[in-house]
Amino acid sequence: MVQKSEQYSDATTTFAFVDGRPFSIIPGETILSFLKRHKGENLVPTLCDAPNLDPFGACRVCSVEVALEPDGRRKTMASCHTPIAEGQHIFPSSPAIQDLRKNIIELVLTDHPLDCLTCEVNGNCELQTVAAQVGIRDVRYPEGENHLHREKDLSHPYMTSDLSKCINCYRCVRACDEVQGEFVLSMAGRGFDSKIVKGIDQSFMDSDCVSCGACSQACPTSAISDIFQSKAITATETTRTICTYCGVGCNLEVSTTNGEVVSIRAPYDAEVNQGHTCLKGRYAFKFYDHPDRLTSPLIKRNGVLEKATWDEAYDYIASKLTSYKAEFGPDYIAGISSSRCTNEENYLMQKFIRAVIGTNNIDGCARVCHSPTALGMQRTFGTGAATNSIQDLQHTNCIMVIGANPTDAHPVTGAKLKQFSMKQDNVTIVIDPRRTELARYADYHLALRPGTNVAVLNMMMHYILKEDLADTSFIESRTEGFDDFKQHLLQLDIDQMEKISGVDRALVKAAAIAYASAPNAMSFHGLGVTEHSQGTFAVMQIADLAMLTGNIGRPGVGVNPLRGQNNVQGAADMGVQPHQGAGYLDVTKPEVNQQYNDFYGVTVPTHVGYKIPEMFDAALEGKLKAIWIIGEDVVQTDPNTQKVIKALEATDLVIVQELFMTETAKYADVVLPGASFLEKSGTFTNGERRVQAVRQVVAPLPGTKPDGQIIVDIMNRLGYNQPDYTPDGMLEEISQIVPFFAGIRWDELDINGKQWPVAPDGTDTQILHQTEFKRGLGYFEFNAFEESKEITSHGKDYPYILTTNRELEHYNCGAMTRRTGNGEILKSDYLMIHPEDAATNFINDGDYVCLESPRGKVDVKARITDEVNPGVLSTTFHFPEIMVNNITSDIHDSEAMCPEYKVVAVRIRKSKGKFKVG
Repeated sequence: MVQKSEQYSDATTTFAFVDGRPFSIIPGETILSFLKRHKGENLVPTLCDAPNLDPFGACRVCSVEVALEPDGRRKTMASCHTPIAEGQHIFPSSPAIQDLRKNIIELVLTDHPLDCLTCEVNGNCELQTVAAQVGIRDVRYPEGENHLHREKDLSHPYMTSDLSKCINCYRCVRACDEVQGEFVLSMAGRGFDSKIVKGIDQSFMDSDCVSCGACSQACPTSAISDIFQSKAITATETTRTICTYCGVGCNLEVSTTNGEVVSIRAPYDAEVNQGHTCLKGRYAFKFYDHPDRLTSPLIKRNGVLEKATWDEAYDYIASKLTSYKAEFGPDYIAGISSSRCTNEENYLMQKFIRAVIGTNNIDGCARVCHSPTALGMQRTFGTGAATNSIQDLQHTNCIMVIGANPTDAHPVTGAKLKQFSMKQDNVTIVIDPRRTELARYADYHLALRPGTNVAVLNMMMHYILKEDLADTSFIESRTEGFDDFKQHLLQLDIDQMEKISGVDRALVKAAAIAYASAPNAMSFHGLGVTEHSQGTFAVMQIADLAMLTGNIGRPGVGVNPLRGQNNVQGAADMGVQPHQGAGYLDVTKPEVNQQYNDFYGVTVPTHVGYKIPEMFDAALEGKLKAIWIIGEDVVQTDPNTQKVIKALEATDLVIVQELFMTETAKYADVVLPGASFLEKSGTFTNGERRVQAVRQVVAPLPGTKPDGQIIVDIMNRLGYNQPDYTPDGMLEEISQIVPFFAGIRWDELDINGKQWPVAPDGTDTQILHQTEFKRGLGYFEFNAFEESKEITSHGKDYPYILTTNRELEHYNCGAMTRRTGNGEILKSDYLMIHPEDAATNFINDGDYVCLESPRGKVDVKARITDEVNPGVLSTTFHFPEIMVNNITSDIHDSEAMCPEYKVVAVRIRKSKGKFKVG
């Protein structure tokens, strides 16, 4: 027997021993991870250990014997949290350890129901597995006092608990703390009286649980579960796909039986979400087969939408489009594509509009959310996408979150940002009118007046220059335009900016110094930046701030927009905008036009087409005869609803491709039933440029078709030869025209996808602009603050500022989430109002408030809170009963034409009539 481990050591490798045999160790790993790496997952049983949780050592089932010499004195230690060390001798299965493990499990089973055959996790219960593994055949201990009388908690639309089956492993508590950061679950009592409690010993429904399901997935038994019994093994098939909701891009494992979805779990090996997802991704999937789903094409006859065959619908559409194109020209036709569709479908839609119809009148939902991000970052960096990845949070020291509430709108990323913020040595800056959840943990919360981002960001950069904190080396070698930019900033009227923004200059200065002084600083921004009249300029300033401090081109830094919809990044990448084709190529350049002409085999137009607001203007002017809208409820989600309705009514042919009879579909002349994300294959591109495979889980509902195939069908009806829709075939075509997709192949995406740009050899890119910017040198441009015309025109008569926000439970217009259990958790929109404003207007919590703007009025239920400042109101827009966009304005970002949802001048009073309470 070898006596000294040194005989196996060299300059780079150290060893420990398992039953006398040497194995290499990795610095920092635990004994358990060491054993798993060399001996497999199942040698050492565990109950309190989980892949996405920190080591804890509660159950002691993982205990092993450890000695410092081969025949030395052995000590029993929990392997899950004990570090491995050079020269250690590990004995994982000695007789003493086997007896210990068996005794532990016997004690657990004395207080556990033995109803395994009828338990929902039968066959997938970790306690059951470990009991078999350690050789339990009977329990030697006599019956005693137990907790089998505990009642089940079935109060929640999703979450369930049966704490008679709890083994006190703490995994649910740790998942709530370490993964979600919600701290809802805890252990109460001592000794035999210890038990898991929710909140202050409440039900799931009454607690502050956010329904993410992390506790359910972590639980080794069925003590905490969900109504879908997602740990049961009754499913016959599991498919890996990507979530259809926000731009985080969570991986999902979807279980099916007989072609029906039964449950969803989050895979631990997903780089994006590491075994976590929010309630929308995990539980809000039942919309896919909801009775409200459209299952037949509809054609409006005599003012009524009637069922039709696909051939009838296609013939009708083809005849009308051909007629309009011949009589008025292709520019009298427009299309709006969908960020809920795949990259391949969005590519096909823009190709259809450009190559078949012959116009650049194509746009998408990015127009109403992140179009200023794309434009602003393209002007500054040359590329309008995130520079880094979310995993870079491991490498940063400071985060700045501006105009975003990620714990609600991007929950998995939001949870990671919250975990970062709670760590003592990290710095968090939040710039937002609302005291968001993240703002509660922030070191600096700049609660600015809505619409003043430009003023505050200019103040920050002014102080960075004044304090001599600019990275001059980076500026001199990597940028241009700095001297003029600096001159304007140093001349900034700080008194005026402080007054305009409502933020104390000392706080702005402190935040600026913190950002500039951090070794690495990352920024994250959302719609609270872009949906303003100066949205593009604010995005450029965020990029300027990164360049000013050298926070570009390495891990833990950069500018990272939080994308609102699942494929809003991909839709833009594919050319769903009127000025740029697939791959962001400028349609007005002759060489680009020739490239498209050669590739598509037809002549495509060279003039810029209509943006969405211009489409509506053209319709009202009689210059638009047909519009094709895929998966966008413009009536509910676009600003100035009544104008949108008038524009649709003024358009001769409105084609809507949808899952449900949305508010927009009601104004359609033809409705085409599309397919949900579960019923198709393709790719989504998340907010960190990660192209991931969406794999079909179930067949499309009878009567429906995948959206890509619908577009292909109509392209062929109009005489353009386009092969049937397949994800591999479409990606092959896309890779030939989109430069940064050159190396993307369907069969090479694997489980975690690839981040563009992807080289022809398949090498992808985690960090952009490492040595140079896409445009060559980064561009500094000063932009002064200008007050929104909404305020200058209407602020006197409408003294309150209304802004908009999302809630965790619902997604955008709510067409999907309102048809799931989420509708039971949040049942209506609400208005956040400060206590002072409520008192001034005699408004009580729960009263309906009449919000009136120059465009109209709506009535919304009040939620009195100090999350907003006096004079500022905020409301959600998920429910068509309210139609908040009846009062939003027609003012847009000056550069990208993104609507200014975030600044609406209103006046308020307690509601009357049917909305009067009490």
